[in-house]
Amino acid sequence: MTGPSTIHVHRIANIDYVRLNRPEVRNAFDEQLISEMTSWADAAACDASLRGVVISGNGPTFCAGADLSWMARMARYSHEENLRDARAAAAMFAAIDTLPMPVIAQVHGAALGGGAGLAAVADIVVSAADATFGFTEVKLGLIPAVIAPYVLAKIGRSAARELFVSGRRFDAAHARAIGLVHAVVPADELIGTVNQYLADIAANGPEAMGAAKALVRTIADLSVAEAAPITAEAIANRRVSAEAQNMMKIFLKK
Repeated sequence: MTGPSTIHVHRIANIDYVRLNRPEVRNAFDEQLISEMTSWADAAACDASLRGVVISGNGPTFCAGADLSWMARMARYSHEENLRDARAAAAMFAAIDTLPMPVIAQVHGAALGGGAGLAAVADIVVSAADATFGFTEVKLGLIPAVIAPYVLAKIGRSAARELFVSGRRFDAAHARAIGLVHAVVPADELIGTVNQYLADIAANGPEAMGAAKALVRTIADLSVAEAAPITAEAIANRRVSAEAQNMMKIFLKK
């Protein structure tokens, strides 16, 4: 039996504001939150009217990772049950990562474990200067497994190795230095900075942004020689697209 909704989704114009809504446990993940986030992301991916997403957390923390009571239950699960839960979490992160529209994470308080994983699957991360990050799973004898592909893509092997094995918490300035965060601002400037990014997004071609996101995923691990034919095909397709033709005409008239 499910309890109250663990996320709150509010649409303003063509932007979904998704707020994690478990402040009593610092917005920690459990089965229900994972299920609701996945259902929202699956629906958002098919919504042609949606132009952007802002993910935030209710209360003093962005997201503290996995719920302790959920982890206690998992300790009693069979291997098959744990595998099912892990696959569900992996599907949630994949669903957010592959959304065709830009995803902004608005981080305050702390982003730990899976919370830092949410930052890793966001295209743009705006953090309060006093926020704390950490891949703290090893402190509990666990590993940051399902988020690892996204974290590695964001911060690289060297930073991931140090942070994964130390489990140490680090500040927003370090998060920006390693590429996990893109803007660090005073807490009272979080919303204003997010709105500046949303203004940038509003001026862009939605199909082009989706294609740009897909291009990064496609060529990230390819050599220049392997990527060359893919990138040539991609730009050739965009040049003749209705969106590009219309936007270029408008630009040239200016």
